[in-house]
Amino acid sequence: MTDPAIAYFTEDASVAAVTARVGERADPRLTRVMGALVTHLHAFIKDVELTQAEWALAVEFLTRTGQMCDGNRQEFILLSDVLGVSMLVDAINNRRPDGATENTVLGPFHVDGVPDLPMGTNISRDGVGESCLFQGRVTDLDGAPVAGARIDVWSDNADGFYDVQQPESQPQPNNRGVFVTGADGRYAFQGIKPVSYPIPDDGPVGQMLGQLGRHPYRPAHMHFIVTAPGHQTVVTHTFVKGDDYLTSDAVFGVKKTLIADYTATPEGPTDWQSTFDFIMTPEGTQ
Repeated sequence: MTDPAIAYFTEDASVAAVTARVGERADPRLTRVMGALVTHLHAFIKDVELTQAEWALAVEFLTRTGQMCDGNRQEFILLSDVLGVSMLVDAINNRRPDGATENTVLGPFHVDGVPDLPMGTNISRDGVGESCLFQGRVTDLDGAPVAGARIDVWSDNADGFYDVQQPESQPQPNNRGVFVTGADGRYAFQGIKPVSYPIPDDGPVGQMLGQLGRHPYRPAHMHFIVTAPGHQTVVTHTFVKGDDYLTSDAVFGVKKTLIADYTATPEGPTDWQSTFDFIMTPEGTQ
């Protein structure tokens, strides 16, 4: 029988009234998660003394956010990103020892099924932008090379758009490739020096950023997914050192260890060169 003290909703006992309705057969993890959600949500509402007009505005905002979603755009993920939630969930689920390469957000523009390419291949299919040689090693925590590591890479074009955003004007796949390391653990490929770009800001999330006085820009970066047998998968970016948005990334994706040097090479085969080593963590490491 429900405790009479919480059988009816009151301001003071709001959390207890809601959580007491959870049935005994409910999944324990779901019970824990929903209990914490109700506790923190009610505490937030009480803390700011949310007005009915503000709550109605919040419901309308969430409704418009859902209506903005389709097969090519996920406005709720964008909302999660700009509130730092995506990065926090990623950080909690990818804790690694000092020295290991850190994770960051995947982003919405990864494409499966991109073919494997020989080392050194140029992934810029349109040939537009400042050319750049990307190179480095994949090693374990002790510095030993990791053979057979798959390196899935992708970046925006010189105008700040990914190929999937411009299927009519960019060759497919543009600025994408997959490379597999040999016994020395080394990788190398050519692409372009990435440029900073704004996240989609024509929807409710963009309007929210404007209301908060925040810009929508991401600093220039190259995406990497590095996988190797017996090691944790690394989902990360390398960021262009000196970019104007490194300390104000709209989605909070920058970590100091992921800022990479880009060295001008006017006498070389490319305009720029960026060297970055990926240090893998064994599976099961906490």
